[in-house]
Amino acid sequence: MKPPAQTLAEGCESLGLELTADQQDRLLRYLALLYKWNRVYNLTAIRDETRSVSHHLLDSLAVVPHLRGQRVLDVGTGAGLPGIPIAIARPDISVVMLDSNHKKLAFVTQAIGELGLANASVERTRVEQWESAGQFDTVISRAFAELPDFLRLAGHLVAPGGCLLAMKGLHPHEEIAAMPQGFSCERVLALNVPGVEPRHLVVVRAATETG
Repeated sequence: MKPPAQTLAEGCESLGLELTADQQDRLLRYLALLYKWNRVYNLTAIRDETRSVSHHLLDSLAVVPHLRGQRVLDVGTGAGLPGIPIAIARPDISVVMLDSNHKKLAFVTQAIGELGLANASVERTRVEQWESAGQFDTVISRAFAELPDFLRLAGHLVAPGGCLLAMKGLHPHEEIAAMPQGFSCERVLALNVPGVEPRHLVVVRAATETG
């Protein structure tokens, strides 16, 4: 079995991401923190190191090339996925991780501090109740809700010209068909994540006002 560092390095190369040794080290330190806290809190069901690199780190990093703008919101971040890997890979952008689970955000806050992520922050609230001081260029969700609910609850937080990104497994044909009015599916991207079953990224834009 390959060591986690090798799995991560080869996975990043496969995804076309050029991460420094320090960035890769921070990603592995994040995993170590995740498993340390997992002894007390139920943060992840994945116990195998190789699977955790592919299903947590590489799965999150696969969306990095598709982020837009300088402000990213991770809705329903849980243990910080994909928000923390994004913040590590893109120190030039601001990443806000939102969740209503106090224990999970306590972990995320600790991880941000220990990893020195000056570009990351958390918000403990329900997304439909949150009125941000500014809107976001990219609003992303990994395991928050089905696509129609995600758009209804978080759509008000995307900036004009921005996008909502929904991370999915199989192509979500039925969810796309049930999208609420005011949103359009720009495209669905097949993501080739090493070691992970088929993954798709749904790119949605909010309809712009005309007239």
